[in-house]
Amino acid sequence: MAGFLGATYDWVKAAHVIFVIFWMAGLFMLPRYLVYHQEGLGDPAEEARWIDREAKLRRIILTPAMIVVWVLGLALAFNAGIADGVPGLGWLHAKLALVLLLSAYHGWAVGYAKKLARGQATVANRTLRMLNEVPAIGAVLIVVLVIVKPF
Repeated sequence: MAGFLGATYDWVKAAHVIFVIFWMAGLFMLPRYLVYHQEGLGDPAEEARWIDREAKLRRIILTPAMIVVWVLGLALAFNAGIADGVPGLGWLHAKLALVLLLSAYHGWAVGYAKKLARGQATVANRTLRMLNEVPAIGAVLIVVLVIVKPF
């Protein structure tokens, strides 16, 4: 695939996959941190440790990786012709929709971490544990779309 990326296409694609792995690692970790943080509410020392861990995860891995994923992913999508009406890219539109939903989930998890930092637990522990599965479901669907390209 040449497009405007030319000879850099494979490098951009490799970097995209690498940063997807980093982002997904963060999306798997932060919700688990939220469960432990919520369970530790009421213990000031425990709360402080989770607030620090969550902030570092967001600042060092999660948010920077998501930004790089979006930049490189959009470059790859435009290179594939998504803006030019190239046929056969239904899978890519679906993938972008799922990535948008994962980004919204990312935003929710970051916002909930900030709520917990203020001592405000608004989601039941069981629900919070179930929400841990959202990134895994998203990753499975996205990988199937990218590899199988069903439409």
